Amino acid sequence: MPLYPQFGGLAAPGQLAVNALDAGSLLTAFGALGVAVVLFAETGLLIGFFLPGDSLLFTAGLLCVPGGTGVHLSLWQVLLAAAGGGLSGAQVGYWIGRRGGRVILARSRSRHLHEGAERAEALLARYGHAKAIVLARFAPVVRTVLNPLAGALEVPAGVFLRWQVIGGLVWTVGLVLAGYALGSSVPDVDRYLLPLVALIVLLSLLPLAREVLRSRRARRDRGVAEGEVR
Repeated sequence: MPLYPQFGGLAAPGQLAVNALDAGSLLTAFGALGVAVVLFAETGLLIGFFLPGDSLLFTAGLLCVPGGTGVHLSLWQVLLAAAGGGLSGAQVGYWIGRRGGRVILARSRSRHLHEGAERAEALLARYGHAKAIVLARFAPVVRTVLNPLAGALEVPAGVFLRWQVIGGLVWTVGLVLAGYALGSSVPDVDRYLLPLVALIVLLSLLPLAREVLRSRRARRDRGVAEGEVR
């Protein structure tokens, strides 16, 4: 079976079905359009929490570098698709929240979604609207849940729009250009795509892991303090 080296050994287009969890597979099948659709679903629809936003953006940037041996994407098309999908998705998510986001979330049986909602609410309480909306872009699952949660909590529409645009552009444009810069400066970097994508996913999970550890530590400290009082 012929393989594409820039996808770390993935089969050529048409050989395998599209894998929605794999950035390389999505980009091979749909190109820049896939970037827009995935980011819209991940940031605007609660069902999109499992989609690979971070790795997709970084991989798309890598595939915009001229001279590759397989799929090549247009940088300006990827940037427009990423920004358009990420920003419009967030606004749709906010609108869904205003229309009944808490009810929709309560009906979900996904543990990841409910944990993400807790983290998103903690971010809003701890950092305030502006900082939380920007930071949420860089935390998987949290960025899916925070937008409808902001609508449900009636964060002012103007405040949400302003900061989701800033956060969304920093996230989408930043990751695409990071992939493009790395691909332009390191020869044959596409041979190491899978380890690089794994690293990006790991780094994107660090803020969420830190927040989880902080919350657990706070609960433990409260438990100790309550035990001492008793």
